[in-house]
Amino acid sequence: MKIAVNHSCADFDSYRAARVKAMFNCDSGATFDLAAELPVDDDGWQIGVVVGPSGSGKTSIGRQIFGPRALWRPRWPKDAPVVDAIAPDAGFDAVPAALSAVGLGSVPTWLRPYSVLSNGERFRADLARLIAERPARAVVDEFSSVVDRQIARIGAMAFAKAWRRAAGQAVLLSCHYDVLDWIEPDWIFDTASGAFERAEAGRRLRRRPPITFDVWETDRHEWPAFEPHHYLKLPEMIAATYYVASVAGERVAHVAVGTRPGLVEARACRLVVMPEWQGAGIGLRFLAAVCERWRAGQNRHGIRVPTLFHTSHPGLCAALRRDPRWTQVSGSLVGSNRESSRASIAKSAARGRMGAVGSGYGGHFRAVQGFRYLGEDA
Repeated sequence: MKIAVNHSCADFDSYRAARVKAMFNCDSGATFDLAAELPVDDDGWQIGVVVGPSGSGKTSIGRQIFGPRALWRPRWPKDAPVVDAIAPDAGFDAVPAALSAVGLGSVPTWLRPYSVLSNGERFRADLARLIAERPARAVVDEFSSVVDRQIARIGAMAFAKAWRRAAGQAVLLSCHYDVLDWIEPDWIFDTASGAFERAEAGRRLRRRPPITFDVWETDRHEWPAFEPHHYLKLPEMIAATYYVASVAGERVAHVAVGTRPGLVEARACRLVVMPEWQGAGIGLRFLAAVCERWRAGQNRHGIRVPTLFHTSHPGLCAALRRDPRWTQVSGSLVGSNRESSRASIAKSAARGRMGAVGSGYGGHFRAVQGFRYLGEDA
């Protein structure tokens, strides 16, 4: 595909304009010309990147690759939460899956309109909508330009992983070179040098850096830093062992593990990954590493036990079902009977086992799903 960009405007001759021309030996700023040949007409690729400094013609190239209508500029309603605005005609499960895939795993954020989100949340919401609605061809301008570089790298990796799970071609226009390794694109065109690179069939141009983390056994004093990012409001786990994952000294994930009666099984809970690290795959790796410790007897009880994990997060449930190290053991659409629970609590209170309680547990519509860790050799 041959691309020719030719822009022009009036050649001004004011005093200041003439003085600038004379000072910097610049004849005119009235024209911009760029020629490029991008051999991308075939269907053998999914993600391409046009990278270069601002004003180097990236947007103009993007308009010509698939046509101006392919530029991804979604309109967000002001009176609807993000979860309603994304793919309104699709099934419910597709929306949480897309939001989780790009690292926007904070459930309260799903319930807010796009206009009140932070720049980092908007960046991921735009990508989630692109994945959920999935046009055959799309061009994303200013990719990762307005977000923190840590969020940009992790978000780029999360988007690339999710986009490759289905058909479609996306071209990302960016002025940042630091995201290239994390995207692992099929081709790159650099507007600064005019160089075009394309990977061989079945391969990618770049390799994203590995993310390694340390696992620390700690106590419940670490929980308050992670609690605001958990999708449920829960108290601390009594008599549990707490674990934290860190990358280069930065706390990035948390989980707590307790035991079931008789020490026959462990139960992991309070899994949280910090927002800027969501979508990097750390959560599942960290959870598996902790469960493997308990399976090997590396705990304060010195016992080898399997670990159960329950969650209502649809994206996490889907990821656990795909992972061969886990097997699903339960699934409940609603909670237990609330009236029955209240009667049981009142009966226990009458026997002097607990103080008077005026409510029961259950009755909610939260689909709690349970999984058992099988091990690395499953």
